[in-house]
Amino acid sequence: MTGIKTTGEKKLMLFSGRAHPELAEEVAHQLGVTLVPTKAFDFANGEIYVRFQESARGADCFLMQSHTAPINKWIMEQLIMIDALKRASARSITVIVPFYGYARQDKKHRGREPISARLVADLMKTAGADRILTVDLHTDQIQGFFDGPVDHLFALPILADYVAAKVDPAKLTVVSPDAGRVRVADRWCDRLGAPLAIVHKRRDKDVANQVTVHEVVGNVEGRVCVLVDDMIDTGGTICAAADALFANGAEDVIVTATHGVLSGPAADRLKNSKVSEFVFTNTLPDPSDLELDKITVLSMAPTIARAVREVFQDGSVTSLFEEQ
Repeated sequence: MTGIKTTGEKKLMLFSGRAHPELAEEVAHQLGVTLVPTKAFDFANGEIYVRFQESARGADCFLMQSHTAPINKWIMEQLIMIDALKRASARSITVIVPFYGYARQDKKHRGREPISARLVADLMKTAGADRILTVDLHTDQIQGFFDGPVDHLFALPILADYVAAKVDPAKLTVVSPDAGRVRVADRWCDRLGAPLAIVHKRRDKDVANQVTVHEVVGNVEGRVCVLVDDMIDTGGTICAAADALFANGAEDVIVTATHGVLSGPAADRLKNSKVSEFVFTNTLPDPSDLELDKITVLSMAPTIARAVREVFQDGSVTSLFEEQ
């Protein structure tokens, strides 16, 4: 006889960084497992230390970390955790990134600019990640930046079903806040059976977060408009788009976005907006500190847990959305 045969079974282990442990706990509950105990802290000079308190040898490891603020710290912590798992002889390392940092820097607009979304993918691969599982990337092309499998999950079914249950579909109009979101808005139209409108905007390339809205393409008068986007950061684009819709006779505006980044002046802009409701998912920590009663947060944990189970069992992640 040459070699040794084993009869061991595959083992799934779920790890979480410190950025958004609440979502990781929800996913663990959906999977019927507990998070692996992890010791993590910062040294006085800001360096990060991580040690897992259970053996990961031979296990299929799933490491969750959402790139929330302070974004550079949590990306670095995730890279350190990947390296720790690689050196602990993990069988495979799947990085779960509900919100992928630097996703908006996915191409060069002008000379001498970086493509930072590609850099983040390269860092994860170099650290030892075998696979990335993420939610609603800013652009689909980012999937090609990582040299390995990328499972791209969508929040559309959860968000669209929530809106459909609240508003008469006959009164709905799906609105894209810019030309870049038209393809996503089309999917919303197909699911809700609603017409499409587009807000045409121009962004000042020399001033960050500066948007000028020009006109609304499509009929929104007397309609309940659903503005759909992948993320809301400072709120400038979406609030300006909502103002344009109201100026064109919209009866009401509901804003939906997968990622509620909500930085800088976002709180004031959302509070002063005439939008009746902002609907996000919990890919980022709950913005409850904003104390806005018109914010609704829906959970992505069931979808992420189902995807993790499919990956672990060598199933099909695509099948989660084929019926949508």
